[in-house]
Amino acid sequence: MKTIKLLLGFALSATLFTSCYTEEININDNGPSISLNQLLQSYDLWYVDINSTQGFGETPFLQIAFTLTFENGRIYANNNLVGFGSQGGGYGVQIGNYDAYDMVLDVDHIIDGFDSFDVYQIDNNTIELYNPFNDTSYFLEGYQQSNFDYDFIFYDNIHYFLQEYEAWEKTYTSEYGAINEFDNENYLQFLSGVNDSTFRSSQDGNISNPNNIFWDYTGVYGVGDVSSNMYLKTLTLDYDFFDNEFFELSVINDGTIELFHADSGTTYEFEGQGYIPYYRTSDTKGRVTVEKDKPKKRKQKTQRLDNPRENTRNTQA
Repeated sequence: MKTIKLLLGFALSATLFTSCYTEEININDNGPSISLNQLLQSYDLWYVDINSTQGFGETPFLQIAFTLTFENGRIYANNNLVGFGSQGGGYGVQIGNYDAYDMVLDVDHIIDGFDSFDVYQIDNNTIELYNPFNDTSYFLEGYQQSNFDYDFIFYDNIHYFLQEYEAWEKTYTSEYGAINEFDNENYLQFLSGVNDSTFRSSQDGNISNPNNIFWDYTGVYGVGDVSSNMYLKTLTLDYDFFDNEFFELSVINDGTIELFHADSGTTYEFEGQGYIPYYRTSDTKGRVTVEKDKPKKRKQKTQRLDNPRENTRNTQA
């Protein structure tokens, strides 16, 4: 009889212990096992997936950031594709300070001042930053530097790279290729903001200051993908008065691009003039800027024009 009571006692104790242990796991599953600050610092880089943004408001420093890094109260951002992967050891420049507590992130931006976000962990490497002041959510994906593909982000957003110079000056025209109307164009400019698809061209020559360029034409441009090569893009310039000009676009370095004119077979090189560091707010109303007072919006993807011609070659930058 005593043996039976002892066995029943052990069985009851085991059941109670198992029940308590299971309950503890459930509690942990319903809440973060680490602090918000630890979560933010658990990844080297947080990619701002701007196309997943929900809401109609804008938080300026998130609109222009490709990546964010949180490090011991300091927040860094890669706002430019020029220098992407090398500036600040790959983290970009410091844009302010932050404080993380409970599931709240407070950011004190150098230019824009204070913002506060409710933070929700979507999965192991995705968080949502909800700004209650403008009812808008941004989604960030976490990566370590060792598995972050800087090249993919660069080429996936290459239309922003084109906007990071005041002008692109033609510095080379190949001897081969048929004579065509574009031979006369010496400068190109790709404007940021508004619809992110406006370009200007000029036939001026030897202009040292981009501000002195007289722009002869303003039109719409589009950047497209080449399915077989992620390091090659297409560029279409819409010239109403003599049809579209179609190019294969490749990047030689952070300041030089190559345009292969498909119709004529001519190759051009353009060098960037007047680098624009986007170390500022995208709101120009009464703000004091630390760099160029030129807004950059990343809310919408660049308008892409239909490609009227087939690619004639396949090169890699």
